[in-house]
Formats: sequence, C-alpha cells, structure tokens
Amino acid sequence: MRRQLKTVPEFSSEAEERAFWESVKNEITEPLDWNKARLAASPRLRPPTETISLRMPQNVLDTIRNHARKLDVPYQSLIKLWCAEKAAEIVRVSSTAHHGSN
Repeated sequence: MRRQLKTVPEFSSEAEERAFWESVKNEITEPLDWNKARLAASPRLRPPTETISLRMPQNVLDTIRNHARKLDVPYQSLIKLWCAEKAAEIVRVSSTAHHGSN
C-alpha cells in the first residue's frame, strides 16, 4: 500500500517557510513526490567572487581613488564596475562578430 505523499504549501514569506520546516510535524523524512520538484531560483544571491592581487602604477590608482571619491563610492567597487562593463562589452562584441560571420 502506497503512503499518501505530503504536499508542501506555498509560502508568503521566508519566515513562514522556516516555521513550517522547523515544525516537528513537518519532518523532511516524509515522502515527497520528486517528479513534481522544480528548480528554485535564488536571485538575491551574489555570484561567487575571487580575491586577486593587482599591481598598477600609483598615479593610475590615485586617479581612480579621486574619481571614486567624487562619485562617493569605494574605489575597489568602481574598479569592479569598470571591469564588469568592459567584460560585458567584450562579450557583446565577440558575440556580434561570431554571429555576423555566419
């Protein structure tokens, strides 16, 4: 005889979901229908980062720091933003060139 599968309700908040799973009556060991499982997106998670060491001329770093100060942002954040913008531009140009050659 098959056991009745437990359904997981929709939650209106993270706190409500946490309370549900912390309750003894909602043991995760109860059978779930994994055929109905769906991939959960976590849009608020930051992508993984890697720490690097970068040497650059002092005058270049001073210029970046001064500009960051004027914009009222941390200079390292400004460097990351500029690198991300340039990387996106390279990907865009590369993608356009690749598709244009077909």
